[in-house]
Amino acid sequence: MQVLLLRLDAPLMSFGGVMVDQHGPIERFPGLSMLTGLCGNALGYKHEHAAALESLQARIHYAARWDVEPEELRDYQTVDLGQPKMAEHGWTTRGEPEHRTGGPSAIQGIHQRFRHYWANGVMTVALILTGTCTPDIFTLAAAFQFPARPLFLGRKTCLPAAPLFLKIVEAHSPLSALRQLPSASRSGHVSIKRMAACWHEAITDGESEHGQPIYDHRDWYNQVHAGRRIRFEGWVEVDP
Repeated sequence: MQVLLLRLDAPLMSFGGVMVDQHGPIERFPGLSMLTGLCGNALGYKHEHAAALESLQARIHYAARWDVEPEELRDYQTVDLGQPKMAEHGWTTRGEPEHRTGGPSAIQGIHQRFRHYWANGVMTVALILTGTCTPDIFTLAAAFQFPARPLFLGRKTCLPAAPLFLKIVEAHSPLSALRQLPSASRSGHVSIKRMAACWHEAITDGESEHGQPIYDHRDWYNQVHAGRRIRFEGWVEVDP
């Protein structure tokens, strides 16, 4: 099968977990909905294209590994929403002004937030698209080379340091594709052969592993997360 390889290299990445009040935790690996949004953004999909995003999400199978282990960073943020400038329109990545809405309680006072990130890591993602629907893997690869909109890795502040597209390879599964590819190197880091990884239960093929429930399936029609699946996590070694 044709496997698309992406290299996620950025000063900050955020694989969002379940929000708890003002805390925005992160997961060890990217979720299905995050990768769907990333691919959809490259293809030019918008949130209102729910049917296309649902179809894309259902077709994505992937594996991911940390080539360079990141450090966890916690960012403490405050904002005074009562300032006059906060009532003005703000610009978005869509090139259109956006105005905050809500009652008086939603636009007054000082708000505190804690946002967690992975810092200075490098990850490789191997991705396939099942079925024969559009887009195919080559259309998706072209979209990552010439994305319809700016891409980000989790949050809009997490901009890639390099192009995401690596190449398309032939492999039995996304996990097999990761085994074929030498790890990324970075100044000050030694290239390694054994890396922390995750993969979908349908493509498990022999690595030491443990399964854990995750909640990364998004209902794109209603813009909420729903559904549970098992993700395997363990180690992957590069074939000699």
